[in-house]
Amino acid sequence: MQAVIIEWIQPFIPGFDLAIASTFLLLVLVVVAFFREWGSPDVVALASIGFMLLIGILPVADQVEDGVILERGIFSVFSNGAPITIACMFVLSAGLERTGAIAAIGRFFSRIAGKSEIRVLLVMMTMVAVLSAFVNNTPIVVVFLPIVLAHARATGLKASKLLIPLSFAAILGGTCTLTGSSTNLIIDGVAQDLGQEPFGMFELTKLGIIYTAVGFVYLLLVGRKLLPSRSSLSELIDSDATREVLTQFQVEPGSSLVGETLVETLLKDYPHAQVLEVRRRGRSLVTPLNELTIHEKDRLLIRVYGEEFKQLKDEGGIRFEGQPDLNLTQLETRDLKMIEGIIGPRSGMVGKTLKEVGLRRNFGINVLAIHRQGVNLKADFDSVRLAFGDTLFMEGPPEAFGKLQEKSDFISISDVAEVKVNSKKVWIGVGIALLFVIGASLKILTIPALAVLAALLMILTRCVSAQQAYESVQWNIVFLIFGMLALGLAMDQSGAAQLLVDGIMALCGDFSPFVILAVVYLLSSTLTELISNNAVAALLTPIVIGIAGKVSYAGEMGVDPRPFIVAMMFGCSASFATPIGYQTNTYVYGAGGYKFNDFPKVGIPLNLILWVIASVLIPVFWPFR
Repeated sequence: MQAVIIEWIQPFIPGFDLAIASTFLLLVLVVVAFFREWGSPDVVALASIGFMLLIGILPVADQVEDGVILERGIFSVFSNGAPITIACMFVLSAGLERTGAIAAIGRFFSRIAGKSEIRVLLVMMTMVAVLSAFVNNTPIVVVFLPIVLAHARATGLKASKLLIPLSFAAILGGTCTLTGSSTNLIIDGVAQDLGQEPFGMFELTKLGIIYTAVGFVYLLLVGRKLLPSRSSLSELIDSDATREVLTQFQVEPGSSLVGETLVETLLKDYPHAQVLEVRRRGRSLVTPLNELTIHEKDRLLIRVYGEEFKQLKDEGGIRFEGQPDLNLTQLETRDLKMIEGIIGPRSGMVGKTLKEVGLRRNFGINVLAIHRQGVNLKADFDSVRLAFGDTLFMEGPPEAFGKLQEKSDFISISDVAEVKVNSKKVWIGVGIALLFVIGASLKILTIPALAVLAALLMILTRCVSAQQAYESVQWNIVFLIFGMLALGLAMDQSGAAQLLVDGIMALCGDFSPFVILAVVYLLSSTLTELISNNAVAALLTPIVIGIAGKVSYAGEMGVDPRPFIVAMMFGCSASFATPIGYQTNTYVYGAGGYKFNDFPKVGIPLNLILWVIASVLIPVFWPFR
């Protein structure tokens, strides 16, 4: 196919290189698809592999001659250790979560945090940062979210003053070790493929600790003053609406409802009541209430609440005061529970409407409001397609929420999950994690090999079951990384990356490596705020290493790429300016009742401070020669 296309275009564009042109076209399409959200990032990334196979940008298998690899094939990216390591780190985190180790630390936070806002922030951020240096930070934030919210309610603190610092602390902690951030592993893996020395487990720690300390000081002295004092979704709903009861009635002969519509009778006198369902001969009727005529033996499912209905709960039953002619027989009465829950990235609800999900039909749960991107929707949201990070305010029977949480469709932020700490398993899980860290620091084996062994030990010791291990891996991230590694390989081997390097150096060739390093960091950080940090890591690494070879320093051409690689690692990991740049930011976005501009208000100054610190200290810790 390549030959046909080249033969057709060559007369019009002499010197046309199909591989370079196709790679640039694909790069533009992928970036636009990320921005416009034409599909989920992992699907877009995998589609790019399909495009490369179709056009023939890369060979399918490695091209080998006399035992030497002349050109790497597209499927060689699946041998890269970074995605495997990241998948195993998810399993390692799941083992610590399932044994109750993380929950135990969370409960310890509740005991020592106190009531002072500064003390709560300091204790919380310290615990989260230390954990995030060694464990995937997403489950840490998921576990701490309801604990921090419960502590805020108990002490009268505003959750909006605590949750952005919770996410930022998790991000800062992840910069302290090689395995603390998935982007570190990706950049290290790609750099090794390009002939660079592997990074040590704690090679980044010296700068990571400075990052974390500076971030803490900023958040405690400046950032917390920029945070809004705003109510979360549950506080925005009128308190009268939370006194609710769900009751089922049967319409008996002689009732004044027979032959009338509910709008003209019951709902006219009780406007705050809500008829959720009318069943006739075992079937749920879909006719609008203002058109539905009530028959004898119809069953009404009614939700009642508010000041008008204080008298309705009477000895375990319901009665409508002043309306004896209704002649309704109570069949069932249930107490309702109200909770807030966040839609997770792997939830089966993502992309579906509430009607398609069928929470009322399948679980008896009603959604009262949706919080999305700083807006609280209280009506007309049944047709809204749910997305990762949406916060739902729901009511229903307590047992129904238990069933829903078992499906991992949402994360409750109203209830602190009762995780039983298995005293034997918890120390096994912690021991496996410590062995992994010690093995990585002593370089007993490569980090991917150690990660596989640690994940396997978690399963064999039953800290986590095989099924739980599979479910803990965020496969969308893993496949996104594979797709971006393939695109990065195409840019490197087609010559597209070199062309970009030449163009960049034509503009910046006279600048010192210190200035170029600052530009690399700023570019990495900016792109991370807009598209996936993992995608940025895979795409920029070959370009940045190429730039290092073209930089002139002390009268010689070419410098050590390591400082530029480190700048990328910190630039891609330290994402504070938007709620979409990092997954933990998305989790706290809805839970804290934040608006989009709350993140840049607090995050951009921190990004700029850390940019200056990185630009000054990276060349000190990792010299250009």
